[in-house]
This record gives sequence, C-alpha cells and structure tokens, in this order.
Amino acid sequence: MTKHDMKHFAHVTQAHPCFNEKIHDKVGRIHIPIAPKCNIQCGFCTRKIDEKENRPGVASCIMTIDQAMEHIRDTVQKMPINVVGVAGPGDSLENPDTLKLFRRVRDEFPDLILCMSTNGLLVPDYADEIKEAGVKTVTITINAVDLDIGTKIYDDIEYHGKMYHGKEGFKILLENQLKGIELLSERGIIIKVNSVLIPGINDEHIVEIAKVVKSKGASIMNVLPLIPLNKFKDIPRPGCGQLSEVRQQVEEYLPVFRACTQCRADAFGIPGKHGEDHSLNIVPSSHY
Repeated sequence: MTKHDMKHFAHVTQAHPCFNEKIHDKVGRIHIPIAPKCNIQCGFCTRKIDEKENRPGVASCIMTIDQAMEHIRDTVQKMPINVVGVAGPGDSLENPDTLKLFRRVRDEFPDLILCMSTNGLLVPDYADEIKEAGVKTVTITINAVDLDIGTKIYDDIEYHGKMYHGKEGFKILLENQLKGIELLSERGIIIKVNSVLIPGINDEHIVEIAKVVKSKGASIMNVLPLIPLNKFKDIPRPGCGQLSEVRQQVEEYLPVFRACTQCRADAFGIPGKHGEDHSLNIVPSSHY
C-alpha cells in the first residue's frame, strides 16, 4: 500500500462507522433500499418487504432514485450522517439504479462517503463505473473459496442471462469475487469482506477465506453469525465462543470489524442506537 493509499484508507475508515469500531455508535449512515433484484440464491437468504423484522435482506419498501434523494436530504438535516450505502435488499450491481443514485449523491453531497455491499458477481463488469460514481468502500460477501464448500452454500447463479447450478455456478461467482477485489483495490477503493459463519459448513474454512482475500487486496474482514433461515433454518446460530475463535484466527491475516449489528437494507441513523429508524413509510415501487 502506497503512502497515498494509506492516507486515503485512514481518511475513509476514520469516518465510516462500519469500518471503524471507535465511531460505530457515534456516527450515522443511511442504507438506501433501491436494489431489489438479486442474481444468486444463498442458502441462508430470504429477502422480504417487512417493517418489523430486523435483519439483512429486509426493507420496508423499495425507493425510487427521487425518493432516495429526498430521504437523504431530510436525514442529513436531522442527524450526523457520514455514509450513504446501498445494501440491497437484493444485489446492488444487479440493479442499475444503484450507480445512478451514487452519481446524484456524489454531485449533491460530495462530502458523504459512498458505500456499496454486493455479492461480487458483477464487480468485474462495473469496476470502472463504481470508481467513476464516487464509491469509496465496497463490501463483498464471500462465504467460501473452496468449490465443495461453496456448492453447499449457494444454490443458483444467474450470470449474463444464463442460470448456473452447483460447482459450475459457484466457480463463476468465486472467480468474479476475487477478480473484483483486485480490480477495485487497484482503483483505490477500500474492500471489506463479509463472511457468514455457518456451523458445520464453513466454520473451519473462514480463515482460508481471509488468506485468499488479503492476497487479492482486501483491507478488513467481518465475520458474521448465521441467522438460521431457508435451507439452514435447522443449523443453530453460532455461539459467542465459536465466533470469537474464528475471528481470532482471521486476525492473524486481516483486521476484523467486530461491531457489526447485521442491519437492514433500509437502516439509517447511528448503528445499534435505540430509536434507529427503519420505517420509511414510502409506497413500494411496482418493479419489486
């Protein structure tokens, strides 16, 4: 990492509540639910429109770009906000409105950090556009770097208009995820890797993920406990001891962000604070 890159990394991480634990409960962010479509099916994922449930993949509505801009304008007047992010409820890059929104936010609010979460499948296709749109940080969820393990986690991959299954699909996903990290890091974009710890599936494999993604250019990692849903509904959520042990293993290779609250795709406010609002009260767009 060059001196310029280190300075850029320090500036962004000092101000981003999902990259810096010291400010996690002091500075706010907005997740804009503008990306309903997804191109993969993870075994633990259930995407919903729901005002009550509090987990990733959930939003109370889907916004248009104009609605999102009004929401941002209103929110920054009410509370300290450093980051505007798109985290679903589908995949950010599967939805063209994501980069369109980022360009508008970049132009109107140049001081806000733009952040995107993605499964990484389309990152190689959009690396230049992500940079041009002003995105500073990207979180890519990578749950395996082994074909046999990955095939247990991912069911279907839709890529360039074709559906892939099993090892064939996961191989495409993994290659694009790792290539995407390289391309984004070369463009000065800071990469965080999220990995969901699934007991009995990838719990002994996450440290290997850390080794690989570090070699490609990732800067920080976040190990999340499984929320038992879908085909993994009968697997118990990992306990604090198991989660702590895996995080310690990962820290031999990458810094670990430990303050994640696994927030919703439409969360805004200060992470984890009482009263953080998820109810946007906007009529869902018809394209969901």
